[in-house]
Amino acid sequence: MAKKAKAEETVEVAPQPVVQKTAQPKQPAKPSWEIKDRTYLLKGNKTPITFTLNSRHTHRYPLLWFDKEAATQKELRYAVNQNSPLKQEQKGESTLGHIVFKEGILSVPKERQNLQKLLSLYHPKKDILYYEYNPIEVAEDQLDYLEYEIDALNMARQIDIDQAEAILRVELGSKVSTMGSKELKRDLMLFAKRQPQLFIELASDDNVQLRNFAIRASEAGIINLSQDQRTFSWGSNDRKLMNVPFDENPYSAFAAFLKTDEGVEIYKSIDKKL
Repeated sequence: MAKKAKAEETVEVAPQPVVQKTAQPKQPAKPSWEIKDRTYLLKGNKTPITFTLNSRHTHRYPLLWFDKEAATQKELRYAVNQNSPLKQEQKGESTLGHIVFKEGILSVPKERQNLQKLLSLYHPKKDILYYEYNPIEVAEDQLDYLEYEIDALNMARQIDIDQAEAILRVELGSKVSTMGSKELKRDLMLFAKRQPQLFIELASDDNVQLRNFAIRASEAGIINLSQDQRTFSWGSNDRKLMNVPFDENPYSAFAAFLKTDEGVEIYKSIDKKL
């Protein structure tokens, strides 16, 4: 019986913690190279009859690509009978080709993958002398511009004449003093349409209105600016109002002065006379 009891004894083992396997984060897939026709344009809207881009490495005109993984410079060479634009990956005899833009445009069909990769991935002059035309990016830029234009035109419709004069004075100078209200509104709308971003910046800048306020006061003889453009004074008694800091536009300096405690009182006095 003792032997049987001994056989029936069980050994208790402490429960072991369950080890949960952490899921490995998925690595983002690298963007694949798309096989398609590509177009390249010279920067600055340049359209020469022909423009030849450097197509191979020489001592006088180096054409190199830095391989970050290998930490080495690699020579580039466009060979029409090779699959790679990297010289060290080319095998056998190579037939060198030229890269020529005609009237600022170079269209490369999908069959010429070696040239496309040279221009899109490796060439150091990409985005300096030329860029790859991307219709999606162009559409996004155009959409942004149209939205700016709509916002600018809506702002221009609601702006009063005094503010319109202040904005246009930046563009037209003293000419705005001789323009009627209809002319000001027309030119303001045209300005908003031509340069919507600049218009929005000017319309949101308080200093533009204060600068125009100072110019109007000067034109009306309420304040005077000395011939050396260093001092503002009252037109009635020639009493000095302020000195213009060195290398600052006098009317911009006066606009900043009008924001001070002393300047606020002067602003009120000028505003009554205007």
